[in-house]
Amino acid sequence: MTAAWRSIWREPRPGHRSPVGRLDWLLVGVFEAAALVEGIARPGLSWRPFVTALALALMPVLLWRRSRPLLACVVGFGVAGMLSVLQLSTRSADLGLYSMMAVLILLYSLVRWGSGREVVIGMLFVMAVVLLGMYVASAGLADVVGGSLFLLLFVALAAVFRYRADLWQRHQLEVRNQERLSLARELHDTVAHHVSAIAVQAQAGGVVVGTEPKRAAEILAAIEAEASRTLAEMRGMVRVLREDGWDAYAPQPGVASLSALARTDASPAVEVSLAGSLTHLPRAVDAAIYRLAQEALTNAIRHARNASRVCIDVRRVGDVVRLRVADDGLTHPGQGAEPGFGLTGMAERAQLLGGFLSAGPGSEGGWVVEAVLPAGGPT
Repeated sequence: MTAAWRSIWREPRPGHRSPVGRLDWLLVGVFEAAALVEGIARPGLSWRPFVTALALALMPVLLWRRSRPLLACVVGFGVAGMLSVLQLSTRSADLGLYSMMAVLILLYSLVRWGSGREVVIGMLFVMAVVLLGMYVASAGLADVVGGSLFLLLFVALAAVFRYRADLWQRHQLEVRNQERLSLARELHDTVAHHVSAIAVQAQAGGVVVGTEPKRAAEILAAIEAEASRTLAEMRGMVRVLREDGWDAYAPQPGVASLSALARTDASPAVEVSLAGSLTHLPRAVDAAIYRLAQEALTNAIRHARNASRVCIDVRRVGDVVRLRVADDGLTHPGQGAEPGFGLTGMAERAQLLGGFLSAGPGSEGGWVVEAVLPAGGPT
C-alpha cells in the first residue's frame, strides 16, 4: 500500500486525464435526474427550491473531475460547506440532498488524477468541510469515526487504482523499450549484411573493371540489387515505427529464406544446408534463426581472412533447432576475446527465446557460430 501512496506524489501523465466522453455526460444526467426527483418528492425539505437548484447546478462539475480534479473537488465540497453554514445560521434541518453524495466522486477523482500538491490542498479543504458538517450535525463519536472511515475508503480506492494505472504505464514503457531494442537488432542485422555484401562486390568490381568489363557490369547489377533490398527493408522498419495497425508488420524472413543467402559466384562461397522438420516453427524462432545466420554470415564475410567457404547448417534435433555457421578463414590469437555489438545482440536474441549462442575458433580452423533454440518457442 505504501507504493500506492508514493505514486500519488508524482505528477500524473497526460494520458491519465482523458477528455469528457459520453459516459461522463450520462453520469451527470443520472445525478441531475436523481437530484430533481429527490428535490420534488422528498418530504420536509427546507429551502426546497434553493437546495434543488443548487444541486442541479453542482452536478456538471463532475465533468471536470479528470481534467481539473482540485477545482472540481473544491467547488463540490464548497457547496456542501455553504449548506452547512446556512444550516447553522438559520438553525434549519438538514439542507442537503442524498444525491449530493456525488461530491464523494470528486474526492476519489482528486486522489486518482490530481498531482501531489493538489491532493494535499484538496484534502485539507475536504477535512475542514467535513469537520464543519459534523459540528453542525452535532455528530457523536460513532458518527465521526464511521464517517471518517467512509471517506478514507474512497481515498484508498483512488490510491490503489492510481497505483495500478502507474504500473500499467511503466509496463507499457518497458514493452516499448523492448520493441526499440528488437528493432535496433533488426536494423543492425539487416543493414550490416547488405552493406557488407555491397562492400565485397565493390571490391571485386574494382579488381576486374579494367580486364573484364562484362564481369564488372554484373557486379554493379548485384550492388544495385543489394542496395534496393536494403532500402526496401529499411522502409519496412520505418513503416512499422510510424503506423499503429498490425497490418503494418510484414512477414519476417525465416528458415525458408536461408536458401537465398547461398551463392557460388563470389568469394567466399556460401553453402546452406537444412535438415529435419523445420516447418511450422514459431514465428519468433523462425525469424531468429534467419537473423542469427544472416549476422554470422555478415561477420564471416567482413572478418574472416582468406575464407573461401562459409557453411550454414540448420537442423532440428528433438525439441531444439541447432544452427551452425562455420568458415574456413584464418584465425589469430585473441580473436573474439571482446565480442562486439553484433555478437552481443545475437547472444541476447538467443537468450530471449530460452536458447544460447556460442562463437569462437573452430577445432579445424576458421570461425564457428553455434546457436540452440527451443523448437516450441520461448520457454
